[in-house]
Amino acid sequence: METYGKILLVAMPVFLLLVLFEKWYGWRKGFDTVRPMDMISSLCSGITNVTKDVLGLSVAIISYEWMYRHWALMHWQTNWLTYLVVFIVLDFAGYVVHAIDHKINFFWNAHLVHHSSEEFNLACALRQSISVFVRLFVLLLLPAALLGIEPSVIAVVGPLHLFAQFWYHTRHIGKMGVLEKVIVTPSHHRVHHAINPEYLDKNYSQIFIIWDKLFGTFQEELPGVPPVYGITRPVRTWNPIKINFQHFWLLVKDAWRTRNWKDKFRIWFMPTGWRPSDVAESYPVEKINDVYQFEKYDTPYSKPFLAWTWFQLLMLLVCISYLFGQIADIGMPGMLYYGLFVFLSVYALTDLMDRQASSLFTGIIRDLTGIILVYFQSDWLAGAQLGQPVQMYMYAYFILSLSGTIYFYLEHRKGQ
Repeated sequence: METYGKILLVAMPVFLLLVLFEKWYGWRKGFDTVRPMDMISSLCSGITNVTKDVLGLSVAIISYEWMYRHWALMHWQTNWLTYLVVFIVLDFAGYVVHAIDHKINFFWNAHLVHHSSEEFNLACALRQSISVFVRLFVLLLLPAALLGIEPSVIAVVGPLHLFAQFWYHTRHIGKMGVLEKVIVTPSHHRVHHAINPEYLDKNYSQIFIIWDKLFGTFQEELPGVPPVYGITRPVRTWNPIKINFQHFWLLVKDAWRTRNWKDKFRIWFMPTGWRPSDVAESYPVEKINDVYQFEKYDTPYSKPFLAWTWFQLLMLLVCISYLFGQIADIGMPGMLYYGLFVFLSVYALTDLMDRQASSLFTGIIRDLTGIILVYFQSDWLAGAQLGQPVQMYMYAYFILSLSGTIYFYLEHRKGQ
């Protein structure tokens, strides 16, 4: 957890700068692919994901280290070839998990958030799941464990493999010649994120496109078929926490409502999107039938409100940067309190972006929680290391935040 947190301290500002550069570049070229509210929603989703991962809020059915200790048939000497083999093994495992996520109802919930943006840009790459608490991915690393590859190699290659999937989430890079035959390119991944019938459920590969070509899931981007992005059951919210559990909640309701006992159990493992016929008829859900004729989700905003959302987002990034850098000193239960604060912050901010009636309540709860934590955890926000004035600054921030929430909530109510 601590090592990953320190890696993120470097990675987060780099990703943010690249996201902002893409916004500037699109504006400069007259082809802006980044809508402000959508971008902030994506960044908030990334914050929740990395916070969950750094805090270790997941359960491994079996760890790679355990498989390595008990099942290794040999000991592979660690050298450059080791890292290459591990990278390829991880990439194949990623392809398999990715395909399962798309094809089975229960597993789609863990991946839906990544496709939830109706834009395609670097920011949407940061939309990653917080709804996966049991990790099965490690079981696909069995070949590496049998070969006796050191767990430390997996720990290094894993984040590199993940970060290497960031760059191709863009519409500003066209086809890349011979590279199209070897690696996943922006063109390949635009197809993957598209909901056009020609493109749906294609190009699962993460780094090497060869897996799709081997298993028949490859689709080239067609000249006359511009990709349309999102999911066929639009989420209609900026709130990444709601998005993460939206599909799961639909499955729960459908399993409860259906009169067919067989359907109550099989709904979880049927193809993605399948619903019992009696429930689908009685409780229809919005679905996009014509991908070229639907209205993207949007909410009106003023320039002051946009500035406010950025201020809140940057404050949150400062807070989690401190958490990731000082996680060993914060310890338990302080870092769990910190995690609660982060999730409340994201929920309250995106609830306000959605103009929800509940946004006043969630905003008040968030700021009161911050004030209480500063008061009872004297060094929670660096008071011990940086001096008592930091605590005063945090009190002032939460009072300002609460005032801003009330102001913009009333402005939104007035505009409706």
